[in-house]
Amino acid sequence: MIRVLLVDDHAMLRAGFRTILDSQPDITVVGEAATGADAVAQASALQPDVITMDVQMPDMDGIEATRRIVADPGVAAAIAIVTTFDRDDYLYQALDAGAAGFLLKNAGPEDLLTAVRALAAGDGMLSPEVTRRVLARFAQAPASASPAAVPPATAPAASTGWPELPEPLTEREAEVLELLADAQSNAEIAGALFIGEATVKTHVSRILQKLGARDRVQAVVIAHRRGLA
Repeated sequence: MIRVLLVDDHAMLRAGFRTILDSQPDITVVGEAATGADAVAQASALQPDVITMDVQMPDMDGIEATRRIVADPGVAAAIAIVTTFDRDDYLYQALDAGAAGFLLKNAGPEDLLTAVRALAAGDGMLSPEVTRRVLARFAQAPASASPAAVPPATAPAASTGWPELPEPLTEREAEVLELLADAQSNAEIAGALFIGEATVKTHVSRILQKLGARDRVQAVVIAHRRGLA
């Protein structure tokens, strides 16, 4: 059962999200919060798997709440920013703060369900259009502006032709990373490479570990910064 915490200062929107999510046999809403500060407290107390987080709220905005929740070693929730505003500053600040997804409130119910399940499974949740905007921004940023401290690339590895890492990527991991960079899901990657989804998850976990990335979105950013994808 996927445990979800809803964070939004509009009670009607929370009620709508709860109705959609609680209608599913594999998802349950375990709590609600109307402010960022309450979200931080509820995340620690309820230990949800996924948090849907608004941006503009009284007391503490969703970006700062996300940053505090991600920094708490006692909370393992994946956070999806859900906002009315398709603004690049919100998107980039959310990713810098550690959000694993970005969804607009005009998305359909199926998009919300897909996002919750994707984040619970350890996947990122950015549309291809948003992914391209993220990569365009971070690929051109100086290293100090990256959301993760990434050492400069060194000489190409002999086996793959890719810059060396403390532990090099295998050829299969390289293929998986290329498909991650195209915003493909685990199921799509499995179909493209003719392997099982469980195998894809194993490869993704190894890629995150080798790149020092906290999630798939950051892995793609790091890969582009290093010239790996």
